[in-house]
Amino acid sequence: MQGSLQGKKVAFLATDGVNEAELTQPREAFERAGAEVHLLSIKEGEIQSMNGMEKGKTYRVDRLVENASSSDYLGLVLPGGVASPDKLRMNEGAVRFVRDFFFADKPVAAICHALWLLVEADVVRGRTVTSYPSLRTDIKNAGGTWVDQMVQVDQQLVTSRNVPDIPAFNEKSLQIFSRALQQATLDEMGEESFPASDPPSTSPTVSVRAAPEAR
Repeated sequence: MQGSLQGKKVAFLATDGVNEAELTQPREAFERAGAEVHLLSIKEGEIQSMNGMEKGKTYRVDRLVENASSSDYLGLVLPGGVASPDKLRMNEGAVRFVRDFFFADKPVAAICHALWLLVEADVVRGRTVTSYPSLRTDIKNAGGTWVDQMVQVDQQLVTSRNVPDIPAFNEKSLQIFSRALQQATLDEMGEESFPASDPPSTSPTVSVRAAPEAR
């Protein structure tokens, strides 16, 4: 997977209270794959990570989420921790940003309590996901199906439960993001081969026999 996302921008969305391992380990995995990772937040400066009940390191915010657009990024990663997703789901700009990735059919990877953001954005309806077990009822009430799996993939959405699942979460997330990049590249090649602005053909009209009506 090394270099498979070379030069592509990936958004990480978090704020104070983010689980340090769920932020740093996926970030390192995406950077090793060549991605340019931007840490977005609802506050400027730095955010405080946590290791359980103990404070971890602080991390510099690259951009306010209110100034970002899903069109700027290949996909979105949502680290967990209890406090960070809880604060983000109360911020309209953060929720809108998350929802936009689903509307644009771009890959999203969420772990642990980050599924709260997906519930708030109303994007788990009809999907099968996993999360920290305490979110099971929230997901069910939001119309989703919860499963107890190390990693769960539903279309372009990757979800995992907690810190021990991070290796599987990273591996599957990179696969889904790389696949999305490959598809986007194929789509761009198709658009270049058949541009919408092509002038109409001047060749003689060829009659096409109408298909028989369905009986």
